[in-house]
Amino acid sequence: MSRPRNVPPRQSGGGTAGSGAPPAPGRGRGGRGLRDIRVDEEVEIAVNLALERFRYGEDREMEFPSSFTRTERAFVHRLCHSLGLISKSKGKGTNRYLTVRKKDGSELKRAVMTCALTPGTKHAVHTLIRNFPVTNKERTELLPKTERGNAYAVESENKEVNKTSGRLSDGIPQVPVKRGESEFDSFRQSLPVFEKQEEIVKIIKGHKVVLIVGETGSGKTTQIPQFILDDCHRNGTPCRIFCTQPRRLAALAVAERVAAERREKIGQTVGYQIRLESRVSPKTLVTFCTNGILLRTLMAGDSTLSTVTHVIVDEVHERDRFSDFLLIKLRDVLQSHANLKLIISSAALDADLFIRYFGCCPVIHIQGRPFEVKEMFLEDILRSTGYTNKEMVKYKKEKQQEEKQQSTLTEWCSTQESSSKLEPERPRSVPRATEECYLVGDGGDTVFNQLTEKDVNCLEPWLIKEMDSCLSNIWLHKDIDAFAQVFHLILTENVSVDYRHSETSATALMIASGRGFLSQVEQLISMGASIHCRSSNGWMAVDWAKRFGQTEVVDLLESYSASAGFGNLDESSLVRTSGGDLSAEDRELLTAYHHSFDDEKVDLDLIMHLLYNICHSCETGAILIFLPGYDEIVSLRDRILFDDRRFADNAHRYQVFMLHSNMQTLDQKKVLKSPPPGVRKIILSTNIAETSITVNDVVFVIDSGKVKEKSFDALSCVTMLKMVWISKASAIQRKGRAGRCQPGVCFRLFSKLRFENMLEFQTPELLRMPLQELCLHTKLLAPSSCSVVDFLMKAPDPPPALIVKNALQMLKAIDAMDPWEDLTELGYHLTELPVEPHLGKMVLCAVVLKCLDPVLTIACALAYRDPFVLPTLASQKRAAMLCRKRFTAGTFSDHMVLLRAFQAWQKARSDGWERAFCEKNFLSQATMQIIAGMRTQLLGQLRASGFVRARGGADIRDVNANSENWAVVKAALVAGMYPNLVHVDRGSLVLTAPKEKKVRFHPTSVLSQPQYKKIPPVNGQSAAVQALPTDWLIYDEMTRAHRIANIRCCSAVTPITVALFCGPARLPSNALQASSSCQGDGVSSDSSDSEMEDRKTSNVSLLKLDEWLNLKLDSEAAGLLLQLRQKWHSLFLRRMRAPSKSWSQVDEATVRAVVAVLTAEEQSAGLQQPSGIGQRPRPMASEDHLLASAWRSTNSRKSTAETEFSDSSNAEKVLMKSPRPMLHQPKQYKRRNILHSKQTSDDRSDQSSMKSADSSSFPSPCASPSSPISGKGSKSPSPRQYMPVRYFIMKSSNFQNIDISQQKGIWSTTPSNERKLNGAFWESVVYLIFSVQGSGHFQGFARMGSSIGCEKSQDWGSAGFGGVFKVEWIRKESIPFPFAHHLLNPWNGNKKVQISRDGQELEPQVGEQLLQLWDHIPLEGKSSTD
Repeated sequence: MSRPRNVPPRQSGGGTAGSGAPPAPGRGRGGRGLRDIRVDEEVEIAVNLALERFRYGEDREMEFPSSFTRTERAFVHRLCHSLGLISKSKGKGTNRYLTVRKKDGSELKRAVMTCALTPGTKHAVHTLIRNFPVTNKERTELLPKTERGNAYAVESENKEVNKTSGRLSDGIPQVPVKRGESEFDSFRQSLPVFEKQEEIVKIIKGHKVVLIVGETGSGKTTQIPQFILDDCHRNGTPCRIFCTQPRRLAALAVAERVAAERREKIGQTVGYQIRLESRVSPKTLVTFCTNGILLRTLMAGDSTLSTVTHVIVDEVHERDRFSDFLLIKLRDVLQSHANLKLIISSAALDADLFIRYFGCCPVIHIQGRPFEVKEMFLEDILRSTGYTNKEMVKYKKEKQQEEKQQSTLTEWCSTQESSSKLEPERPRSVPRATEECYLVGDGGDTVFNQLTEKDVNCLEPWLIKEMDSCLSNIWLHKDIDAFAQVFHLILTENVSVDYRHSETSATALMIASGRGFLSQVEQLISMGASIHCRSSNGWMAVDWAKRFGQTEVVDLLESYSASAGFGNLDESSLVRTSGGDLSAEDRELLTAYHHSFDDEKVDLDLIMHLLYNICHSCETGAILIFLPGYDEIVSLRDRILFDDRRFADNAHRYQVFMLHSNMQTLDQKKVLKSPPPGVRKIILSTNIAETSITVNDVVFVIDSGKVKEKSFDALSCVTMLKMVWISKASAIQRKGRAGRCQPGVCFRLFSKLRFENMLEFQTPELLRMPLQELCLHTKLLAPSSCSVVDFLMKAPDPPPALIVKNALQMLKAIDAMDPWEDLTELGYHLTELPVEPHLGKMVLCAVVLKCLDPVLTIACALAYRDPFVLPTLASQKRAAMLCRKRFTAGTFSDHMVLLRAFQAWQKARSDGWERAFCEKNFLSQATMQIIAGMRTQLLGQLRASGFVRARGGADIRDVNANSENWAVVKAALVAGMYPNLVHVDRGSLVLTAPKEKKVRFHPTSVLSQPQYKKIPPVNGQSAAVQALPTDWLIYDEMTRAHRIANIRCCSAVTPITVALFCGPARLPSNALQASSSCQGDGVSSDSSDSEMEDRKTSNVSLLKLDEWLNLKLDSEAAGLLLQLRQKWHSLFLRRMRAPSKSWSQVDEATVRAVVAVLTAEEQSAGLQQPSGIGQRPRPMASEDHLLASAWRSTNSRKSTAETEFSDSSNAEKVLMKSPRPMLHQPKQYKRRNILHSKQTSDDRSDQSSMKSADSSSFPSPCASPSSPISGKGSKSPSPRQYMPVRYFIMKSSNFQNIDISQQKGIWSTTPSNERKLNGAFWESVVYLIFSVQGSGHFQGFARMGSSIGCEKSQDWGSAGFGGVFKVEWIRKESIPFPFAHHLLNPWNGNKKVQISRDGQELEPQVGEQLLQLWDHIPLEGKSSTD
């Protein structure tokens, strides 16, 4: 089992506290960190092992012996806290012993959970029940089952629907035809595997299971199936072979290659079958498929393999869940199928494990035939290429100061406040922290978007002195008020939030942590402070907190680092602790490099440096670059093709390909072809190119050494996509890719030391993924007599039984399994959907509630990953948070952020500015593309299962009838998220969960800062809880570290939504308890103040939905609610049983009633209903031009966006008010109606709110066509008056074209710019700013007056241009570039506006400011627009 993340590391020496028995940790501030409690290593290891066994075992409680010392007990207490266990010491003196138990929720005091219904809700339910009462059949069906039903009946009913979905086609063994001669014959004979043909065939004939370990390039994948075919042809023996690959692409590529080698067309003897695509015929004898397809085939029963003679499972070393799962099933099937042979093949196999697993099977080793490959580790690369970056240079300078800093730091750490000899505190005339929140306006966010933090070398001496003075005072005098000045300087003077004290190198976060100032630590983290910075003695903020015994701060910081999803990638500490063998030069190089670069990322700068070196100093040959994921692939591709002039200007010399499992099969075929002479092929790939796909002409490999891996903590139920180091086996495979056709070079972006510390093999996916999905599939694969636990225990590396039981418990809670572990109707459908079960349930509920589209988007975003990227700069972190905030539209929902961000991205994509949009909003373009692909796949599966039909009832329009209603969308989310539910305890202003007394919002949640202030409030969490409009929240995941649990991706929901959609569908008959039983003794309380109160309590009922979720409400409401619940759940059950059956009158009436109830309750809670959320993803159509795409607008008029924001909650209103004056438009423009707006002083709040929306790029991503737009004060009759404004730079190669344009009012541009300008023209006012190349001036600006057609102009001064279009010149005077030197364009990497290529779009605010420069020069005469 992979170690749980929170088990502490082994003790390290330096930097820990003095010895001596500390007080028991966890008792107030006196406790110490784990590293400070010194126990013998044997005790530490023994305690870790004992607690590990206990966590994954069945026992509820365990005891440690009384022989433990006080220090050892303290260590156990602290470790238990970190693992979420409860520990207590009992007894006295020598009899004192310690018990540890698991949390079960019993230690929590029950919160009062109430639910009241509005009159409208009661009326809606009364009407439904009057017309369609709950029938006896419905009641009985929704009672808990008392005996096991006929699981087979449910099974056969569901199998009927999905008989052929994703399964291999039937066929019979036949004698293969003779192979044709082909151009590849001589190549085949040169492969190492060819020499062993006879031996391989002989061993396969003589054994049921054979292991083949063949090095990369040995030919095993393509040749072994052909050896079997050729042998069967010679001997006249019939055969039928299935070959599995872990990936779709590989199955397809190998099938096509094998067919070509036999000189046949694909689909004859050789074919392939992957999900939603297949090429097979009745003659097909070798079918290449994915592991998943073979598994689905086996789910139809073991008999499916009765006509198969050989199964080859390839690339088994990848240990993905399907291959391990497949081996369990195949090992069982082999016993009942006498003629079946199993061949397991791999490049780097842990052979002993599989020999044990299959019991003494033969192993065939095939040597590769690679040429020699030279290895270059990171230190060699740094040494030989002389690579350096700004941070490395800065570090080398800092290094010289470090010794001095360390001695001052030591002095600081030992100085007590009283004996402080350092600088005295001096008075400051700065507002205190409370006033500070209002000092900087909440609305004008230009601070975040236009300024980046100043480097310490650029700070003025007074700023350094002031910051140092404040930090010293905080540390030495505990002067908490000095933080107000620190925050003030960070925001107004743009000092970095990670500013280091010049004499000690300590940051504000480190100082706050060491002093135990918890609120300030929270504030600094919210402002983007890095928790990974180290001071000159190597301590991070968490080490400061541990060193000075600030346990609460330790808990807080560790919970943030645990939930940040970091893998264990810290290289600098590895170099420090284990770098003894390195030469002094290498050690220094590596230390400087790791100091300059975050190991949680991939260094694209270094890769570009290497690429340039290879392309300019090495002979020809393709370059293969291994990257962890699609994000990095897209970023590097953009750098090569667009951003780096060294490559972009010579684009004809390079072919760039991307290899990723989600890419189209067509693109992948192009990768395998050789490029034309003089062109170098550059391939950007994930680990798919490690084994599955072989590109023969690769000579150079650049290996980032990282891979993205899903990891799952089974005890906290948190799944994360983490970047982790690859295994040694993978590193060797990657190196082998360079020597296929000639000697090669492998550049490794990790040190030799890291390589030696890598795992030998990758952790099997079965041990690091959520098991709910596997448990569902197990039910279809395992014999009915075998339990899920027993079946999974047969895996080569079985997961712990407790984890499997937890997964089964969860499946029962969401109604996918019954108490006997049989699949329910819902469970069967969940096995068909390619997402985790709870997300599958969410989507199916959305189908029945008719709000599919928005839920599909949200479910896919949750299934893959958060599309927002986490920037490194603190000011950008704040801007990113603001972007999230903007997408919420006042709904108190992170799920809304995901939905609107996706819709906005789709719109930007169809308008042709996807990349700029993503950069501006801190979104990952790659993630969005994958989410879009997943949506398509999931919708395809829903169609295949009959939930979405082509026409009539349940067609795509019908299943989206309620998609515009956010309350209904949230109901589907609640149904899927249960039991991830949190209740607000209004008394103590904390969030509680079934097993957690106190839960906090993760800093990335928009709910963590409802009133977004530049300086977060001191008691941020309490303020956030207080602002919540309802008492219930759903969340996507909870991460815990020590005593702190964080929830991320949350939404506020109404009590009625919880009451209807949470808890099991089948409630026991005593779920609703009348007042007498729920009051305890049934006697009214003597101490009540009046009879009225008595009557109230006696009229209260308790609805028990599960152990924790008990709702109090008046008896009438309780009865109505229960009946509505029964109507909903019986409807859902009917739809699951017969998805394609048409809807009845009662079905429609039930959904209408549920929608009416949800809507009424949402309104009464004061929650927002934004428009546009049901917008169907579609290509840009003509009617879409009506949609005001307000996010690019820089007009000061009130726009669609504001209509949405203006009636939002108070929290949102606070966000909008800005005391900062807005940049007013020049008067000349107003006169000319250029920007179509007249501003009055009354509009101040409107201006600022619009400005705040603009500066962060989008208000309403999905403004609906019917949204009212208030064009307050506008007198222009222009039909385009409500259009947003966009600005483009037009470069001309000569002055002649500018003259023609000014005389005739026309312009022409390159075809690549035409689409962009046409798209912009139809939905915005477009201004073009002209500049002749090399002139050093802007020659004026014009407004685009028509779309671009096909008509060309004879007298235009350049060839290769497209159609002519009208322009209306507004100013024709030239402005020298230095006038605009202060204007930087964020949409062009923050370069100056004069450094723009032809057709470059300007960020709207920058465009507006550029146009305003013409106000400072006199008009040249009457402008053409007058």
